[in-house]
Amino acid sequence: MERVLGIGGYFIRAADPGALTAWYRDCLGLDADEHGLWRPEAGLTVFATFESDSDYFGSRDQRTMLNFRVRDLDAMLAQLRTKGADVSEETQDMEGVGRFGWVTDPEGNRIELWQPA
Repeated sequence: MERVLGIGGYFIRAADPGALTAWYRDCLGLDADEHGLWRPEAGLTVFATFESDSDYFGSRDQRTMLNFRVRDLDAMLAQLRTKGADVSEETQDMEGVGRFGWVTDPEGNRIELWQPA
């Protein structure tokens, strides 16, 4: 059986694609090139499904949620706050898995940040 090799891309509709790209670059350090090509560090990727009435993604209108691995969750959340980003006050610790925090991008998409255990 053929299998997928990994995530090949994640695409987001935006009212202002250039501004949203700049936000991801300036606030999260996502250094994609002019074609959107980004070479993330090797690491785990989680693929999980949720019940359709889950509140985990924030708005029920949001059908998917992007999760980024980070080295230091507290430092990333502090960096985002200094840039004026909409950062949730809540964080979550999951034993054996890691720590989680959330930020909402300027287009209203909730993003999860994960510091693996």
